[in-house]
Amino acid sequence: MKKRALERREQILRAAFHAVADKGFEAVTLQDIADYAGVSKGVTNYYFQNKEDVFSSLLEWVTKQIYKNECEAINDQHTAMKKLEAYIHSVFISPEKNRTFYKVYLDFIAQASRNERYQQINLQFYENCWGLGREIIAVGQEEGVFSKELDIKKSAKMIRATIDGCLIQWLMCNQDDLHELYKKSCFQTIVRFLRR
Repeated sequence: MKKRALERREQILRAAFHAVADKGFEAVTLQDIADYAGVSKGVTNYYFQNKEDVFSSLLEWVTKQIYKNECEAINDQHTAMKKLEAYIHSVFISPEKNRTFYKVYLDFIAQASRNERYQQINLQFYENCWGLGREIIAVGQEEGVFSKELDIKKSAKMIRATIDGCLIQWLMCNQDDLHELYKKSCFQTIVRFLRR
């Protein structure tokens, strides 16, 4: 796909993201997405077959962006503790960005039980996240800072479960000033778990 076409698709996906964050998954129409993107509905239809295609592409695009940011954060560090700290920091971006992402993401999760494509995209996202967790744990075990008794595969899943649980609970509290507390508590809880 040519650069201009890729840019236009991304423009539409960004618009879809903001439309879903504002209106909710069920209420958003292709016309809403076109309006948010500042293009005609025909342009949206040129790049995507239908609303389902837009939303599948959106979920895939968003989760790939998040994974890319998390990878970059971890790869810039050399010790397990620094990698873990960078991972948590890259996930707990800011109250505004976390709120917007999780409003959209939770809408998709609600649909995933009835949509195999969403399930596949979400599973790939978690496979990627678990891979990051496995890398951090393996480095920590080599350095002697994390328990050698840990099952790396299972423990990597618990890392992501703790992250998502903390962020969802923070979101439900609806208090921006608690974002930093949840971030620190998430990090400390994971460290305690990995050192047990």
